[in-house]
Amino acid sequence: MRIGRPLPELMLTQSEREALRNWARRPKSAQALALRAKIILSCAEGKTNTEVASLFQVTKQMIGKWRARFLDRRLDGLLDEPRPGTPRKVSDADVERVLTMTLESLPRDATHWSTRSLAQQCGLSRSTVSRIWRAFALQPHRIETFKLSKDPLFIEKVRDIVGLYLNPPDRALVLCVDEKSQIQALDRTQPLLPMRPGQAERRSHDDRRHGTTSLFAALDVKTGSVIGACHRRHRSVEFRKFLDTIDRAVPAALEVHLILDNYGTHKTASIRSWLAKRPRFHVHFTPTSASWINLVERWFAALTEKQIRRGTPRSVQQLENAIKSYLTVTNESPKPFIWAKSADDILASVARFCKRTSETRH
Repeated sequence: MRIGRPLPELMLTQSEREALRNWARRPKSAQALALRAKIILSCAEGKTNTEVASLFQVTKQMIGKWRARFLDRRLDGLLDEPRPGTPRKVSDADVERVLTMTLESLPRDATHWSTRSLAQQCGLSRSTVSRIWRAFALQPHRIETFKLSKDPLFIEKVRDIVGLYLNPPDRALVLCVDEKSQIQALDRTQPLLPMRPGQAERRSHDDRRHGTTSLFAALDVKTGSVIGACHRRHRSVEFRKFLDTIDRAVPAALEVHLILDNYGTHKTASIRSWLAKRPRFHVHFTPTSASWINLVERWFAALTEKQIRRGTPRSVQQLENAIKSYLTVTNESPKPFIWAKSADDILASVARFCKRTSETRH
């Protein structure tokens, strides 16, 4: 038996139902408007405020607010109310036109819109287009990359490696191992002009190359300390020497779990033979095209940012000395990287991304 005030009946016309469904399903609708449309559609099915709130993980007060506003002003009640101040010169239709053109069309002479080209097309000012883009976090000039793993054992490998991060085994060391290969010793062709008040450091755009080195590194997941070694070549021979370095550095009483990618030097006959003779070493391969799951990559990023990118070594030896110095500083006060997401969270995120990419295919 229901207790409390009876809910006013919410009936939809056919045109209202179609408009709400369009707002709810259109991939490029504002998320707030899409949620309001879904709320009203659910209320029209006869659900209570409590049931709808539970369905969309919001408060009952929010459901009551949008139910009341719809009953009072119908579809217009779901739109944001005008804010106080000077009346708007740009209408909702103008905003929608800018958003639709930005997201669903391209200029004839370019791969993306600029504020100038879109303003000319829409009959608005460049500043208006720019404000609309900022309000909806649109940046047509930017592009990001992604890569989905096609490894048939992706799920199993993710659960295995994340399990090592979140619940490492007793009396064992978990090491994330990889190589940063072909690090170039790049010097500038002219002397640097140092930073001074009002002026950034300046350097010539061209460089002088003095050779390359490869850094082999093993990050201790628990402590954040790093075992590292530089080699001039990047073969299974050098990787085996680095495994010997790890073997000497880790106490014999501890098991060793190595997290490695699928690079060919990690799977040669000599490496398999080396591992077979040392049963305390256990290898866990990351999924293909999933280097993000190897924590040592995060340490490599810090090394690049703090030491390599702006360095100007005049020889490979200077470059290697700089890397060794950074290793020493890291190990003086190591800080581990904290892995926060569970395997279920990662797999759910990948599933959502796969669904988005499949829905955007033409």
